[in-house]
Amino acid sequence: MSAGAIARELLVKLLEAGNKHVAGARARAPALTATHLKPYSDLRSWQQKQECDETFLAARDAGAVTLLRDKLNPNDGLFERIDLVDVQALARFLGRSTYADQLTQTAALLEPLKADFPVILEVIGRWTGMAKVRGLGPQDAGAWIDAAKTIRACAARSQDTVAAPVREFSARLFLDSKRIEALTAQLDILLSGSIEESPRAAAQVWQELGLFREEHPVLLAGLVHIARDRTSGLIDAPYLGLPASTIKGVASRVIEVITIENKTTFHSEAKRRQSDEVLLIYTAGMPSPAWRAMYMRLLKSLPSGTPMFHWGDVDEGGFRIASTIAAVCEATGHKLQPYAMSPDDVPAEMRVKASTRTLERIHHFACAAGWPNLGRSVLEAGFVAEQEALDRR
Repeated sequence: MSAGAIARELLVKLLEAGNKHVAGARARAPALTATHLKPYSDLRSWQQKQECDETFLAARDAGAVTLLRDKLNPNDGLFERIDLVDVQALARFLGRSTYADQLTQTAALLEPLKADFPVILEVIGRWTGMAKVRGLGPQDAGAWIDAAKTIRACAARSQDTVAAPVREFSARLFLDSKRIEALTAQLDILLSGSIEESPRAAAQVWQELGLFREEHPVLLAGLVHIARDRTSGLIDAPYLGLPASTIKGVASRVIEVITIENKTTFHSEAKRRQSDEVLLIYTAGMPSPAWRAMYMRLLKSLPSGTPMFHWGDVDEGGFRIASTIAAVCEATGHKLQPYAMSPDDVPAEMRVKASTRTLERIHHFACAAGWPNLGRSVLEAGFVAEQEALDRR
């Protein structure tokens, strides 16, 4: 690395400290001390040190910094301390934007997204204090804009309920087959509406949009006959996987329907209840548009009053999924009820303390699902838990 590059790199670090100071993320006044300046003081060549000095002096002349030389040689000794005077001036000297300017520009670009995706306000709020969201800062506003474009494009086509390969859809939308895959973190945040919810696997995020890399069948279990495109038949034991689009309805008696969020729980229940006239359906997390259309067809084929249950995680994601499924039930004249999702069902050792914000969002989604009392119970209990923690055997 050249001496000039060493000097500029040190000044970049000073700019970063200045950005943190302005944002309130750093209390100490920004300065480069002897420890920070070691790459400069360790230079053995007088010419290299002179080159560094020229860069530091130019920054001083630009009104960005003040310089303090070695007290024993105040005229041409080494610089022992560099204090930041003006963060804007230093940014201009380095040909960069300050963090505050960058954030202002990004916030202006993301302004149109706030109506449909209010979580953007939380993202910007986190950035204001120089904290990142899933490792993301305000440097790439275009990624958030493209993520919103993806969600809107998928919503516009959800009525046909046909899943699409993620790379094909990305190529059509962006002329870049891998663009949507690069937006997974932004998509997850915009879809969930939360910066606190745990990150989901990429496949689960795409699934919610009706996109896939490899299409997976819907898993069903129980002593139930299913009507399909070309045939009707009994669900095999312990479970059966079928393409969502081929499932047309139920062709036998069903005493209850239970949707199950997690695969481990589904497999356990499938083995336990494979001989019961109960229809178990694995949602694979947040159900896709194709899954929701399939579920609607099944419900329409069942008598009014057939009990409908959902068994999911006692957390924000679990209740958001429940509210989505409840909306399908309501559209078909059925009423969705929670299954083993009460705080009382969670063993003490499996309880995880939750933030106030998370609990409020759980309450919101529980109310959206038609379960206000359960939402209030979770809010008062103050914890969350995964479905696998609830042993029903």
